[in-house]
Amino acid sequence: MSRLTKIDPSFYLTNQSRGSTGSALGKDEFLRILMAQLQNQDPMNPMQDKEFISQMATFSSLEQMMNISSVVTNLASNQSIATVIQFSNLIGKEVSYDVIDDETGQVTETKTDTVKSVLQSQGKTWLELADGTKIDVLSVTKVSQVDETTE
Repeated sequence: MSRLTKIDPSFYLTNQSRGSTGSALGKDEFLRILMAQLQNQDPMNPMQDKEFISQMATFSSLEQMMNISSVVTNLASNQSIATVIQFSNLIGKEVSYDVIDDETGQVTETKTDTVKSVLQSQGKTWLELADGTKIDVLSVTKVSQVDETTE
């Protein structure tokens, strides 16, 4: 007679948490499944070496992809800070920019003002001018030193 071992209730589908990320398995879930396979394998017919090695390689790949994802996320956040630092040299300088008519898309005039600060918002870098106007750095057409003799 064969003796059946008790199945851990945490492996029942009804007891599994349902995240908003879909059906993606994390490394903890992968390890639980692998351990359940190892604990419940038939001693007379153990898991083949090739299968075990394949599953361990899959686990290693999963772990490396999670590490890469973390590094890319950190890189993206650092990149946005680097953009602000890159344009911080414009503070105190005079910039010229084109004002574009929303209806026609044509340049209506060119304005000039002094940059007061640089800020990051919604993935774009903006310059705040002395008069309170905020312009996209891509709209700058000219940068020059402030003429201090006229002040």
